[in-house]
Amino acid sequence: MAHLNIVLYEPEIPGNTGNIGRTCYATGTRLHLIEPLGFILNDKTLQRAGMDYWKNLDVIRYDDWQDFLDKNPDAKIYYATTKGKHVHTEVQYEEDAYIMFGPESRGIPEEILVEHPDECVRIPMMGETRSLNLSNSVAVILYEALRQNDFSQMKLEGELHRLHW
Repeated sequence: MAHLNIVLYEPEIPGNTGNIGRTCYATGTRLHLIEPLGFILNDKTLQRAGMDYWKNLDVIRYDDWQDFLDKNPDAKIYYATTKGKHVHTEVQYEEDAYIMFGPESRGIPEEILVEHPDECVRIPMMGETRSLNLSNSVAVILYEALRQNDFSQMKLEGELHRLHW
């Protein structure tokens, strides 16, 4: 079964990674973490943000960028960046696409971006806004990719707890 992939390149803030992990769990998305991380994985902030979902999350860690590339040689990667030439809704995300996000303080290194100009995507923002919060950015782009793939295998209807529709 194909699934989408979120790649965090050297994430720095445990709360963001915890929130992203929870979103990945809720959507059946695999999370890839590229070292070095700005925290340890048993950080209380990460655990609190990820709630009890973290232990069941499909997560893979890599020593560095080259390790990630070596272990995922055929990955179709989209690079989420404020420097992107394409709006995130202008590309077609394959059902097994990898969507990569950089560290909160600096984003994906330009040395990586310049090699992939057509795969660099951005979320539109007003004026001089530098960026959105990392976990919000992941959710915005991931849900667009999920929408394009018809929310495959996801529950599409909610249920009331006490009453009935």
